[in-house]
Amino acid sequence: MSQTPIIFYDIPSSLPGNAWSPNTWKTRYALSIKGLPYKTEWVEYPDIAALAKKIGAPPTSTKEDGSPSYTLPIINDPNTGKVISDSFLIAEYLDATYPDGNTLFPPGTKPLIRAFEAGVVGALEGVLMLQLVFSCYILNPSSEKYFRATREAVFGKKMEEFSPEGAKRDADVAKSKGDLTAVDSWLAKSGGKYVMGNTISYADGVLAGWLMWIKVTDGIWKDVATWHNGRWATYLTHLDSHATIN
Repeated sequence: MSQTPIIFYDIPSSLPGNAWSPNTWKTRYALSIKGLPYKTEWVEYPDIAALAKKIGAPPTSTKEDGSPSYTLPIINDPNTGKVISDSFLIAEYLDATYPDGNTLFPPGTKPLIRAFEAGVVGALEGVLMLQLVFSCYILNPSSEKYFRATREAVFGKKMEEFSPEGAKRDADVAKSKGDLTAVDSWLAKSGGKYVMGNTISYADGVLAGWLMWIKVTDGIWKDVATWHNGRWATYLTHLDSHATIN
């Protein structure tokens, strides 16, 4: 049965392949793992809310003033008329709507994958501020202005003060290297090339998504790629066939 490509909304950048955001990378991987045809539509940060309202995408949270907050990824599935926000909810939808092929959530794994992502994000906490800086610098002008203003408002300081070069940055990077040791040990027990052994799942979209964020912004990837006996660079190569940008 032929299928019309799913519309996938992502945030562009000045990079050759455009894609950079860890959250949208998770959905890009999920679509590819499922083997579903999709087409990317690029949306600059200041235009996300207007787009979401126009196509009926639900907000993903609320702002401090109580107003809705709209974020990407969003998918618009012309085959069903459904518009879904949030990478985890999108993955659930893809499994439920298109059960053939790879399963993103093998039975009973949803809470485990949620916990796994929390562990990955926690391990990368040390380099979060640095990654925000690198991300700001690869965005197009309108998105860069929006990204800078919103993040500076949240953290109460200028972007250039997020992670200045020196001892503090070095310590933060070292912290993430240490914290990723736990994630490295989890993968060592998997018995295969994916998070769940030789069974690919949404957990791989999660881990690869966060690693791709570091790789494509190219600030500390040269170091990260060597950590834990080259674990992270090797792992991403296993997902190469699912890192396409359509």
